[in-house]
Amino acid sequence: MKHFRAISIGAMVWVFIFLTFAVLEYVPTIKDSLNLQVLAVGILIVPYAIFGASIFYKNGNEEHGMKVGIIMALTALILDAVVTVPFVEIPRGGSYQSFFSFPLLWVLAFINIATVYFYWRLKNKESFPK
Repeated sequence: MKHFRAISIGAMVWVFIFLTFAVLEYVPTIKDSLNLQVLAVGILIVPYAIFGASIFYKNGNEEHGMKVGIIMALTALILDAVVTVPFVEIPRGGSYQSFFSFPLLWVLAFINIATVYFYWRLKNKESFPK
């Protein structure tokens, strides 16, 4: 059931990110620059991932942080493939290829994975040898 928990929390983090992009579409100075939107989300993804990791590890789960981060990121990517691309990107003239080949998408996925990993690492620092 730990995998289901990681998937659920990954979906929650994806919703936060999706809503952040939706709100940024209405911010005058940012709405016309995808790079500025990604920068803002890149900053906000850290507290989102920390929040998600804190929920995951709340009840004493000890799953490796890299594994949990990857599950959360894969969940977000699957939701992007099922929701974001067909309902947001394609109506705007984008495609699956343009969405998934955008390098900053993968930077955001890496930030999410790294944040969960480092949260786990700091939470369990006493169990690592010095």
